[in-house]
Amino acid sequence: MAALRSWSRPGRRADLLATAWQAGETNVSALAEAARVSRPTVYADLRSRGIDPDDRRTKGKSMILDIAPLDIEGFTGIADHLDAQLDAALRRWRQEHPDAGMEEDQTEGMRLVGLMDTTYRYANVRYLLVHEQVARAERDRLLHQVELRWEALSTAAAWLAAHHAYVLAVDEARIAIDMWRERAAAARRQPWYCSSPRDEAAYRQIQEAGHPALEQALADLDPAPAETAEHLLADLDQAHERRLQLAAETLR
Repeated sequence: MAALRSWSRPGRRADLLATAWQAGETNVSALAEAARVSRPTVYADLRSRGIDPDDRRTKGKSMILDIAPLDIEGFTGIADHLDAQLDAALRRWRQEHPDAGMEEDQTEGMRLVGLMDTTYRYANVRYLLVHEQVARAERDRLLHQVELRWEALSTAAAWLAAHHAYVLAVDEARIAIDMWRERAAAARRQPWYCSSPRDEAAYRQIQEAGHPALEQALADLDPAPAETAEHLLADLDQAHERRLQLAAETLR
């Protein structure tokens, strides 16, 4: 049931496709066949994870925080499973230490509670950071796409179709900016801290298991996403208004 829930989690297919791409499988047709989806779906999933399928130079490069599933002494960071995972961890420890006294049992119980809490908070913060990074990459890609669509108008044979593609690119960029603003704000609202030596030990254990530290990604967050988004939208709209005037003269 745990495996089934993991598979059906939103975004899980995109996570697996991104992992396969980073591992070196960059044949979109092969990925589509393995995932039992269409090629456009593969392209969309990869781009949602900050990967440009048209640029093979991204192969093997980490575009976003590692999103490998957590399993720290049985703790996965999934809220619905916390109590059951804590009970299971305590049972395992008691089976391995049948002669432990009450004080040792309490000490281990407190350690496991700290590990459970830290893993849960780590999973939440990492989830928000990954979504902010993906949204930021998509925002930047679509803003660049606006410039490419505008430049294409200078040599487009089907000028009206090319202009419509430019207009659509502007609209997609607006949506991407708004989406990034929401995700960046959500990431900034979720604090990350270690309030005790027990929390710090649990955080080190997570990193020793191969999961990334969060400090750099937190430092990369925009300190004022609402203001940045407002400036980006203003610049986009100002350029668009001017370009519409130029396009009107060309059309006339």
